[in-house]
Amino acid sequence: MKVAVIDLGTNTFHFMEAEVSAAAYSILYKERVPVKIGEKGINKDEITPEAWGRAVAVLKEFKKKIDQSAINQVYGTATSAIRNAKNGKAFVREIKKITGIEIEIISGKREALLIHLGVSKAMDLGEEKSLIMDIGGGSIEFIIADKHRAYWMHSFEIGGQRLVEKFHDSDPITENEINNLHHFFDEQLALLFEAYQIHQPSTLIGCSGTFDTLNDIYCEANKIPGDANLTELPFNIDAFNAIFRELITKSRQQRLEIPGMVEMRVDMIVTACILINYLIEKFSLSSLRVSTYALKEGILFNALAAIQKGKFFSV
Repeated sequence: MKVAVIDLGTNTFHFMEAEVSAAAYSILYKERVPVKIGEKGINKDEITPEAWGRAVAVLKEFKKKIDQSAINQVYGTATSAIRNAKNGKAFVREIKKITGIEIEIISGKREALLIHLGVSKAMDLGEEKSLIMDIGGGSIEFIIADKHRAYWMHSFEIGGQRLVEKFHDSDPITENEINNLHHFFDEQLALLFEAYQIHQPSTLIGCSGTFDTLNDIYCEANKIPGDANLTELPFNIDAFNAIFRELITKSRQQRLEIPGMVEMRVDMIVTACILINYLIEKFSLSSLRVSTYALKEGILFNALAAIQKGKFFSV
């Protein structure tokens, strides 16, 4: 059967089409669109009329693809920007009315569970514990896990778009703004610090937009050809350190000129990288890996597992 996964993220809407059976799966098509549904409203807990209009237009296009591909089952999820918006439920109702697509607003914990499922299918996590990190526009999910299981996970509503709108006013970012971000992380991430003390992960595993873009910059600079079939990208901690020093000194226009940079990431990537660097230094993390699988793949694998049990699947 054919299934579609739709991930309504704070910055990006993802569409994925796959063929699934009780024995296997095959990803047929992927698309991402920079909708920015959280723009100018994320820290007010609302979806602005402009963002609402962009989102509806994109979902109408997704509906056309669903019909053209004769997809049997659609699973749509909405995350931080929509789950925290006062008008988020009204938005989901309108999407159902206009397109027929049902969107489930999932909790931060459920989001972390699905991210862990996706990442664990992408790479061998090994015997040593790692800190998995998915930086979204609205929330950031952290999971501490090894190849056997997840030991701890939490979703923090401090995503990249929230950080940009709260802290990144100057161009380029100033030392004072960076210090303010560090103080904010000190205050907001207490639960993560406690979990680190208990589990002591040594590797950071990143997934989703910011890490994808960092890898693209690294590959462009080192003439490494892209490979759509990779489930783990070549990006590493040394590459991050070099790119981070460059990013925090450049203006928005200068960042746009970096080969591999995409406009949808050019604003959020600075605050996101400041957080990555903060964690590497605070926890003395010795290595960095990047998974190409995250939430939407987790939803797909959850569906596949249910099919294998002979059940009609849901997340």
